[in-house]
Amino acid sequence: MQFSKAYIRFNWWTLVFIYLIVIAGSFVRITGSGMGCPDWPKCFGQWVPPSVESELPENYKEIYSEKRVAKIEKFAKFLSSIGFEETAEQLKNDPSLRLEQDFNGRKTWTEYANRLFGFLAGNAMLISFIWLIWRYRKRKLIILATVNLILMGIEAWFGSIVVASNLVPWVLTVHMLLALIIIGIQIYFIREISPVQQKPLLHKKWMLYLIWISFAITIYQMFLGTQVREAIDELTKSGFGRESWTELLGLPFYIHRSFSWLVLLIIIFMAWSNEQEKKFSIIRSLFIVLLAELASGILLAHFDMPGLVQTSHLVFATILFGILTMMVFRSKSVT
Repeated sequence: MQFSKAYIRFNWWTLVFIYLIVIAGSFVRITGSGMGCPDWPKCFGQWVPPSVESELPENYKEIYSEKRVAKIEKFAKFLSSIGFEETAEQLKNDPSLRLEQDFNGRKTWTEYANRLFGFLAGNAMLISFIWLIWRYRKRKLIILATVNLILMGIEAWFGSIVVASNLVPWVLTVHMLLALIIIGIQIYFIREISPVQQKPLLHKKWMLYLIWISFAITIYQMFLGTQVREAIDELTKSGFGRESWTELLGLPFYIHRSFSWLVLLIIIFMAWSNEQEKKFSIIRSLFIVLLAELASGILLAHFDMPGLVQTSHLVFATILFGILTMMVFRSKSVT
């Protein structure tokens, strides 16, 4: 079955919107804007949020604190039902979750922009799903699109939990991993509808092995990176300076740093081999993105750089994941 160029192009744009959520979400975190909108999906009970505190009722802190506590209670019950009683009790007994932040217009609109990107991505996926059923009716793709729509809904729900739990670290990790799964499914969906993406990419089996190794390490690296970032946040809250981070972060930090150089060596070898023979542009792109990712990592590890470097580090890592995922899907037919 041949899919129209318009449908293929639309799904590429959907992937772009999903990436914009990741970028916006990272920017929300580094600016501390996650609590800029205390409720969800509306912001201060409005679809278009206020810009100044005078637009809110005088007791807005009490109102939204009560709503957050009620949501935390529901989430705690859910955690208890799946065996996480200790975590549930910690959430219910955390006094910081009952404190409402002062209104900050900049943070409110930063968080609201993040939600707008989520709205665009979710609706793009829904339009693609309807278009697929109306025009093509391919069962395998309908299942894929349905799964990704459900995951996007779960991701949106988890976003509300991130807000309600005042950015509890492990919730952020799950939020990020779900985003990667959604990206991976969307890339596979594009591969299934695009003739260009169905063409075999690599011509040597050993290169396929290197791609799989790099792919596995990158996923692990992103998980470790999230853990390291969360640990740094906790150390910062506890008053520890940058000079003590490396010692206190321990083994996860060293693994995260060392594996980055391992991936670099693998991709340097792949890039060199690529330039000698087929010269696939995607491998060149992979090499360039990895260099940018490592550069941002070095800036984060050794220099007191602004928060935008954190966003860049995450964005490059996510793009790297996307390119490697695409290469895995396009290389599975290598013999």
